[in-house]
Parts: sequence; structure tokens; C-alpha cells
Amino acid sequence: MKTPYQPDAKGPLHGLRVVDMTRLAAGNMMTHMLADFGAEVIKIERPGIGDDLRRFGEAESWWKVYARSKRSLSLDFKSDDGRDVLERLIRTADILCENFVPGTLEKWSLGPEDLWSLNDNLIVVRVSGWGQTGPYKNKPGFGSLIEGMSGFAAMTGWENKPPLLPPLALADMVSGLAGFGGVLAAIIARQNGSAKGQVVDLSLFEPLFGILGPWAAQYEATGKVPKRMGNSSDVAAPRNLYPTKDGKHIAMSASMQSMWEKLAHAIGQPELVSDPRFATSLSRIENQAELDAIIGDVMVTRTLEENLAYFESQGVTVGPICDISDLIDHPYIRGREVLQDFEAEGMVRLPMHQSFPRLSKTPGSVRAPAPKLGQDNPDILSELGYDASMQQAFADKGIT
Repeated sequence: MKTPYQPDAKGPLHGLRVVDMTRLAAGNMMTHMLADFGAEVIKIERPGIGDDLRRFGEAESWWKVYARSKRSLSLDFKSDDGRDVLERLIRTADILCENFVPGTLEKWSLGPEDLWSLNDNLIVVRVSGWGQTGPYKNKPGFGSLIEGMSGFAAMTGWENKPPLLPPLALADMVSGLAGFGGVLAAIIARQNGSAKGQVVDLSLFEPLFGILGPWAAQYEATGKVPKRMGNSSDVAAPRNLYPTKDGKHIAMSASMQSMWEKLAHAIGQPELVSDPRFATSLSRIENQAELDAIIGDVMVTRTLEENLAYFESQGVTVGPICDISDLIDHPYIRGREVLQDFEAEGMVRLPMHQSFPRLSKTPGSVRAPAPKLGQDNPDILSELGYDASMQQAFADKGIT
């Protein structure tokens, strides 16, 4: 297999050094994007144990994807010698990322003021469940708790059934994306002289809460609490999933009036356009169950592929419901290279998502596979001025 690793690729963040002290999903999502765009990311991992992300999924799949292009330094930084290594590393860094319970770094005399005494240009990204301030700052904040409290679960599922949590690390991933943007903003502030080092206070709660919609404003204006609506919507109709003749499902959204009119003609019922129940967006929302039944009766007469071909020929927006087995070799996925196949130990191939977003002149890239625990100890320690005998002493003491 021809590997698409690009060891010499220099992205737009080339030259930035990131000390990554995070664990699990949110921090690794953020720093994997920094690495994709050229930053040097050094993972600080517990000797003999490593990042907990290594134990997510089968065949270390999470680690292999979200630790790509990073370097691994195993280090017990709570020891005196380990602390010296960490401080030397911080002096050379641009960004430090951590996700300990708020106050933990301060207990270790590694709070922002301590870090800035070593490097006043350091950007300190602090990832936590609830943020560095407020009454919940000392509470543990795993993603599932945030997905529950944020309002996400309460609006997900069907009206007469319990709320649903997402089947993925949604809060962590959204937070990681927000953190990537926060780091870039802090870098620009440093470059234009607005600030030197500063803290990026990144909670898991706020990014997820922020993307759920203007529910607070809507509740204040109307007193209404959003209800669970399954696959329907309270702002557009028709919008749903419909079963097909071959037992699959098709997604449809006709939220614009012009699209609704095309749909009504496509299903052979143009009179629905002037039907008072469906004439306006508001009336369609109020009568969604009846409208979905009408559309569903048409969808189930054709297979998924027949529905896709027919409605696309009529200019109606439809799409298939896919699982990963449908997607991994899908023409769109392969044609746009959303997934690329990489070499990986213990796997025939390792499909990984392309760097995103795509920059036309300075794109991101995957430069190297995820590292083994402590793989880069010799190189990093040598760069910091530790000779071979000192490195061996660290290893003998269990510091690295």
C-alpha cells in the first residue's frame, strides 16, 4: 500500500510547539487538528501507562486516528527530574494544553502565573467540564454529563420516550473544535501585539450549549420548552426519515417553500400546495404527522436507490441513511478523499479522515502515524540538552 504520510509537509502552523498534557477525547481532538496543520505536538504521557485514549476502541483505533502526527514523551513530571524536563520543554513551547480538574496545576505550582514565569509568551489551554470559574468548576465533567445537562439529551428522541444521549463523544469533539479556534485566536492576538501569553478557558459545556440553537431567547420570548420530536423539526417541514421498499431509509428536507412545491408535484399531489394544512411553513409544521404519512406512503413504494434517482431527477433534496459500512468505500468519500488509507501495525489498512477544513494553498496533512508510548523520548530529551547517560538514568528511575 502506498502510504499518504507526508513526513516533510509544512502546514500553516509549522514552527509552533504544543505541549499536550491532555487525556482522552476533547484535548486530543484539538491537538490533532493543530498537528494536522503543521504544529509540533508533544504528548506528555504517564510512563508505562500512556494516554487513556490508547484504550478507547478496538486495535487502539481512537489513538491511531487522533494521535497522528504527534510525538510521545513518557514523563513523570511530578518527580524532581521530571519537573526539570517539563520546565525545559515549556521554555521552548508556544502552547500548553491540559485537562486536569481546575486547581490541579496550581497545586503542582504549574498554574498560569508559574508557567508564564518560565515563558511569558505561552498560551495555556485549560480544558474542563464546566470551566475554570463558577460554582461547578471543581466538579468532574465527563462528556455524558454535559450532554445531559446542556439540553441536548432533553431535545433528542421521541416525545413519549426517554431522552437520548449521543452514541459518540459529542461534547468532547465539539469542545475540541472550539479549542482549535480559540488557540488560533490567541496566536493571532500574540502576533498582533494584543497579548502575550494568555489562558484559553475551554469548557465542554459552553461549545455544546452554544450550538444547540437560540433556545434561551426563544424560551424567554414564548415560555415554551422545546419538546422531543424524533426526526422532525419545529422550524421546518417536511423534514424526516422515511422507510423504503427494501427496508432502508431516506432523508428528506423541503424546508424552503419552493422545495416544498417541487416535492408536492413530484409525489403527484400538486393540490397539497394550496391545501390549508400545508400551504405555509407554519401550517406544515403544525400538521407534520399528516404530511409525513402522505410522503411516507409514496416512499415505501420504491427502493432506496429508486427513490434517490427519482426525487433527484425532480430537483427534490433527498439523501440516503448510511452506516460506516456504506461509507468506507462510498464514491463520494473516495472521490473527495474524505477518507485516506494509511499503513498501520496490525491492520490491513487504516482509513482516516482527511484534514479539515481544506485550505487551498496551505492545506493540512497527516505527517506520521500515532506514536508508540515514549517513542520520541531520545530525540526530545536530546533536543532539551540531556545526554545519553542522563536519559538512561531517567529510564532506570522510571521517570521516562
